[in-house]
Amino acid sequence: MDQHAEATGRTPDDERLVCARCGATADGPRPTWTFSMEDGRRRYFCDSCSREHLRAIEGRLDSSWW
Repeated sequence: MDQHAEATGRTPDDERLVCARCGATADGPRPTWTFSMEDGRRRYFCDSCSREHLRAIEGRLDSSWW
């Protein structure tokens, strides 16, 4: 994943959301996806990863700790 995609959760070519955890993609905004600001970067997480790591997200742990 390049720096732009990592910082925004989007790739410049296709403007799709990319899950920072598993790499899943979405063609547009998804209400079940979550995002986190980590080190000044917005990171998106798909609904599966969000559900799996819900307690860590609610505890405000950086994704590197999951």
